[in-house]
Amino acid sequence: MEEKEREAEAEFPAFPYKPYSIQTDFMKALYCSLENGGVSMLESPTGTGKTLSIICSALQWVVDQKQKQKQKYETMIKSDHSFTNNGDCSSNDEPDWMRNFVVNRDFQAEDANIKKKKNGCGLGKTGERKNREISTDTFSHSMEKDKCFTKKECENLQSINDQSELSDEDFLLEEYESEEEGAIGDGKSKRKAGAGTISSSSDEEEEDGLDEVREEVLKVYFCSRTHSQLSQFIKELRKTVFANKIKVVCLGSRKNFCINEEVLRLGNSTHINERCLELQNKKKNEICKIKNLGAEGKVRRTKAFSGCPVLRSHKLQKGFRNEISQQGALDIEDLVHLGRHMRTCPYYGSRSMVPTAELVVLPYQSLLSKSARESLGLNLKNNIVIIDEAHNLADSLINMYNAKITLSQLENVHSHLEKYFGRFCSLLGPGNRRYIQTLMVFTRAFLQVLLKEKDENDVRQDSENSTGAKHAFDSSVAINEFLFSLNIDNINLVKLLKYIKESNIIHKVSGYGDKAASLQKGSVLKDGGENYEEGSILSGFQSLVDMLISLTNNDGDGRIIISKARPISSGQQGQQGGFLKYVMLTGEKFFSEIVEQAHAVILAGGTLQPIEETRERLFPWLSPNKFHFFSCSHIVPPESILPVALSRGPTGKSFDFSYGSRSSSAMIEELGLLLCNLVSVVPEGIIVFFPSFEYVERVYGAWKSSSILDRIMKKKHVFREPRGNTHVESVLKQYQKTIDTLSSGPKEDSTPLNGAMLLAVVGGKISEGINFSDGMGRCIVMVGLPYPSPSNIELLERIKHIEGLGDTNSKTLNTSASDAYYDGDAQAGFGILRSCRGRGKEYYENLCMKAVNQSIGRAIRHINDHAAILLVDLRYASESSKRSCSHPANKLPRWIKDRLVSSTNNYGEVHRLLHQFFKFNKNRGCQ
Repeated sequence: MEEKEREAEAEFPAFPYKPYSIQTDFMKALYCSLENGGVSMLESPTGTGKTLSIICSALQWVVDQKQKQKQKYETMIKSDHSFTNNGDCSSNDEPDWMRNFVVNRDFQAEDANIKKKKNGCGLGKTGERKNREISTDTFSHSMEKDKCFTKKECENLQSINDQSELSDEDFLLEEYESEEEGAIGDGKSKRKAGAGTISSSSDEEEEDGLDEVREEVLKVYFCSRTHSQLSQFIKELRKTVFANKIKVVCLGSRKNFCINEEVLRLGNSTHINERCLELQNKKKNEICKIKNLGAEGKVRRTKAFSGCPVLRSHKLQKGFRNEISQQGALDIEDLVHLGRHMRTCPYYGSRSMVPTAELVVLPYQSLLSKSARESLGLNLKNNIVIIDEAHNLADSLINMYNAKITLSQLENVHSHLEKYFGRFCSLLGPGNRRYIQTLMVFTRAFLQVLLKEKDENDVRQDSENSTGAKHAFDSSVAINEFLFSLNIDNINLVKLLKYIKESNIIHKVSGYGDKAASLQKGSVLKDGGENYEEGSILSGFQSLVDMLISLTNNDGDGRIIISKARPISSGQQGQQGGFLKYVMLTGEKFFSEIVEQAHAVILAGGTLQPIEETRERLFPWLSPNKFHFFSCSHIVPPESILPVALSRGPTGKSFDFSYGSRSSSAMIEELGLLLCNLVSVVPEGIIVFFPSFEYVERVYGAWKSSSILDRIMKKKHVFREPRGNTHVESVLKQYQKTIDTLSSGPKEDSTPLNGAMLLAVVGGKISEGINFSDGMGRCIVMVGLPYPSPSNIELLERIKHIEGLGDTNSKTLNTSASDAYYDGDAQAGFGILRSCRGRGKEYYENLCMKAVNQSIGRAIRHINDHAAILLVDLRYASESSKRSCSHPANKLPRWIKDRLVSSTNNYGEVHRLLHQFFKFNKNRGCQ
């Protein structure tokens, strides 16, 4: 054992502590995976130092590759023989991906000089590169605005905020020609020949010259689900020498990075994104130079002042980058603090560090979404991708490609298009007129499907199945059937989307609508009229574009959910609700783009099994020699954990928290009596996980009306997880403070309190990524099996899709293109689940048990920790020899399953086990 540990210290010297054997094995498995390339799934239980092991192994591999590369080329420089093989100075046995990272700086500089001469002027860090850098996708699918302005447009931009009347030139679209109209090449906006504008900031004008030559470096992209998990990663990174040895940058959302108080006050992430982009698009331009390029025409150089006050100085942005380089690894909070101190934008400042960074730390969305990668300029080619918390990767990936537009958004967008078209119809060219009319055809058709009365067949179905309120309104349909039914299947969506991207129609229409609305009210909104109500026009247009993009997918890739408008209750007139939603069902093609580009993709997590489901949904095409799986046990000794399947309560009643039984008063009371007993035997903190917020409220209300809650609170303070994430942190602080105070302070005879209890929800913020080490989580109570609601149409469509994976002849379920209606309660969903015999049923069960494993994994965070885990439901209990493969106990992590007390005769036996367990660990801690 000692020899193995010394070997690890030699191979991974950056590990700040003496590594345990499982940490050594994990680091070696990861290093080997990076050497071989392909896809690897590495499983290490929470609390085993997984993050630190990833850092020390992956970054050590990067350092080793740099050293090998350096030695290789030093040898070739010294060797005359290496230059005699037809001028090829590279070794044949060197991998292509490694050679791709060797960049000749002289060639780069020469190429840049050629580009400078070709363009006729030195752009430096100005103009096109800057605009490309800060003009992110207006839509989530790479809709980038053209940044060239004519002289007339520049003048309009300068004066737009001072105008109190509408001007046609402000909102009139440029003439647009498509291929059918005889334009050469693709459809495009026509501009005056020989004239253009190059914009630069006032600070950058003096920095005319060659753009910075940036060396392409080998990168590691590390992504996780939440910003708090990314901050935890940076915290672990700082424990190693790599914090100052490797160039690191942390990326995040605008909402987390923004320091513009005016924008932050909008609160909603979507509105913050919109306002940020709007400020970048509304630069104030001032013509400062006109340069004659002869036959090529004239170029007008302008000073461009960003509409955002914290992004106007590029000198400050450069200083921000220098500070990051000097200070080493900084998390999001550090970057925001630095940005506030320097009064410059940390969001764009951190993004500009990506090209030279060796380690990029970023959230799921930024890496897994293709449009986000393109917007951020992330290059995965021959680089390393590490995805942490990958237990629900497949679902997280496909959810990013969902699209939804509500009835109110459709009505808003359609109204704005009609008003714009009515105002400018006579001034628009034929191309613009036709495409705007086509957009209105789509919005009108979408409105029709949400508002139209049901036909006779639907009415007959309603009368036959009248048990659910949602039955008459919700349905799903395949893409082609949806288009055919609305008679819009003959429209070229690709060309329409191209027009939206190139014509800037979205901003023209929304800008005109905001101005018109403000003038109608007799006042002018500031800065172009930011109206950020829930149904903002820009959000509506983006939702429409996302939906149109979704309709270009293959017919079998997803389904359209149609939720019709419902009559307002209580006898009032009107309708409420209603939406169209595209639900993506397959993530294979999106994940393949990442795998094909990257040298290696690592999926890490505490509970990744069953791995076959992930393989079938994300990379079924991957050859076995390109896939590797590794799993290790926990570092804690067997006596530090007590998992028990609890089937009976203190009065002898069986615990049955299935959907139809859990709301009974007898079951709620029996659970309360269990906790009344637990608070007397379990020290410090108890966390109770419930299936849903609704169930927590029902149980808490029942306990409050009886004497149960009072009995519990005589021993422990009771806290509840709030629905809103904004208040979770304060509740956790109060919970921890209570435990620390009662555990460490002098205990008075008049204070019988011995800790606190936290009522949490599976799938809530507390169940994901929050560590309850030591006294914070001495006992985890899992109430029932938290299966997802079977009344969810999206879930049922996903189950039907997965049921048919790998079996092209599967006809078990209704997967036809025609509409299928579901009851609002769970009965129809249970019918579909009962019809599943294979993958669909297994997927549904795995969803439940992955959530269980994530929740109970919040305890036991280090080798000296100890905790009890109570699985409260008779479905967890059974003799190990009699369990089927699909039994819940068989889907528990191995380190819990191997120690599970799977059956007990009565609660008294469990109480004795708990008493002995905590007494033993208390005595062990005193030694």
